[in-house]
Amino acid sequence: PLPPLKDLHCYIRSYKSHRLLRRRIVTLTPRITSHYTIFPRDKDPRWEGVEMERFADEADVVIVGGGPAGLSAAIRLKQLAKEQEKELRVCLVEKASQIGAHTLSGACLEPSALNELFPDWKERGAPLNTPVTEDLFSILTEKHRIPVPMLPGLPMNNHGNYIVRLGHFVHWLGEQAEELGVEIYPGYAAAEVLFHEDGSVKGIATNDVGIAKDGSPKDVFERGMELHAKVTLFGEGCHGHLAKQLYRQFNLRENCEPQTYAIGLKELWVIDEKKWRPGRVEHSVGWPLNRNTYGGSFLYHLNEGEPLVALGFVVGLDYTNPYLSPFREFQRWKHHPFVAKTLEGGTRIAYGARALNEGGYQCLPKVTFPGGMLIGCSPGFMNVPKIKGTHTAMKSGMLAAEAIFPKVTAEDPASETAGLHIPEYEDNLKKSWIWKELYAVRNIRPSFHNYFGLYGGMVYTGVFYWILRGKEPWTLKHAGLDSAQLKPAKECTPIEYPKPDGKLSFDLLSSVALSGTNHEGDQPPHLTLKDDSIPVANNLAIYDGPEQRFCPAGVYEYVPLETGEGMRLQINAQNCVHCKTCDIKDPSQNINWVVPEGSGGPAYNGL
Repeated sequence: PLPPLKDLHCYIRSYKSHRLLRRRIVTLTPRITSHYTIFPRDKDPRWEGVEMERFADEADVVIVGGGPAGLSAAIRLKQLAKEQEKELRVCLVEKASQIGAHTLSGACLEPSALNELFPDWKERGAPLNTPVTEDLFSILTEKHRIPVPMLPGLPMNNHGNYIVRLGHFVHWLGEQAEELGVEIYPGYAAAEVLFHEDGSVKGIATNDVGIAKDGSPKDVFERGMELHAKVTLFGEGCHGHLAKQLYRQFNLRENCEPQTYAIGLKELWVIDEKKWRPGRVEHSVGWPLNRNTYGGSFLYHLNEGEPLVALGFVVGLDYTNPYLSPFREFQRWKHHPFVAKTLEGGTRIAYGARALNEGGYQCLPKVTFPGGMLIGCSPGFMNVPKIKGTHTAMKSGMLAAEAIFPKVTAEDPASETAGLHIPEYEDNLKKSWIWKELYAVRNIRPSFHNYFGLYGGMVYTGVFYWILRGKEPWTLKHAGLDSAQLKPAKECTPIEYPKPDGKLSFDLLSSVALSGTNHEGDQPPHLTLKDDSIPVANNLAIYDGPEQRFCPAGVYEYVPLETGEGMRLQINAQNCVHCKTCDIKDPSQNINWVVPEGSGGPAYNGL
């Protein structure tokens, strides 16, 4: 039945007011996004007559991403080809200007996968220079440290591991791959997944270059190229932008929980030699985070010929207070007496940040589909309690290679699709030590979702993991999408962070300068918004603009409108360190991170 006439008139007036207000917000919003993924070129008259044909090349296997997983897959494929005297063309594209330049990790490396890939890695000169000699674990209060015994069998026990600069290790893997004949193309970002008519993956296209900031073609515009393959491996790292498309295209997340993430921030320091303890590994939880915010720290003493320490802070992106700033929590942590005594008198020489997968076993998607596979941190093989994913990433790439090789070298490949579908990879994963390792620790991260938070999770780990080794007959669930966890700002207390002192703690922009980040300035921002009006209308209005705080590079900034009335979002895309946190944590899920022009981004030297 229709409502009373007076109520209907009120509803119509309200509806019209809402539409007018919405139209006014959209009209007043300055245009931020100009990328072709939001504004297609076929509807833009500036692109009429521009040559859009792409050169195409073919390989047996194409690999996206020159990290531990992609390089291990490439190496294993060429090893098998050499052993069996088969011809095999393997091409790898990497968006960084050189292999390892975008690589960031703690990193304490478990050498299990490396031992399998190169049993003679020491003779080959792998840069594993610092075996772990000492393990410390602490619960921090504001002024004190509570030591926690590191019992054998606990995930954080690092006996037999190596402290490494992962970018240097990845660069070394790249050299081994090239020696075996892998074709490596750094500076080429994979921007698009290509498909056969039957829906299977055909390959990838690299990004176009020579596009102006307003989205128009420059005189130097060049179309990207296509790389076609029988199988394409996607090893983009955490929250890869092509993997996001593949999840939707092939419904790969149908039978798993949503992935949950953390942000890791890292610095490299040269310290006073008297305080240097090569081989020491220190981890802590507690202050400055409260018990209901998941996170912790690391401080590793490297033996690289000078008194170097790598230190960092990890914050779970399922935090609820929009006023929290992971970067400022990191800077505050360095003032703890137990940490400061190591850093005082030292010099900070590098900074970076990266998101990391924390979902583990419960969040693993289907990893095979017609024409392709997901490897490494892209699907999320990180062992969260260990804070290690390099060994599992490498092993996943090796398993993918071993499943692929007999299929791509078969004279009459049996496949129902034009792009080979190789489900044996997923079968082999489930039989491997990766699956056993992730299953055993599956409940540790979600156990923190309890009234006691951190402390309840530690008790769970001590009782159930140390005693039962993950054999409990239940599997706990995560809280859900990280983007859905923020509370409205009016329900939260602002956090007053101390000003940086320039000795132990620093401001954001001077930190970004140490990352070596650089992008061609005259290109469309690669931090794209599906709707330019949403940041002010939703994120600022409800959550007080959390992207200003969760971004570790100062990319997002709310500034006054030129008229003096209201605010607008400014995106400083040149600052982006490619961490992907914004794409993950944005409460509106309005930000879509896409690749910038190839070679843009940070220039990490062994982070």
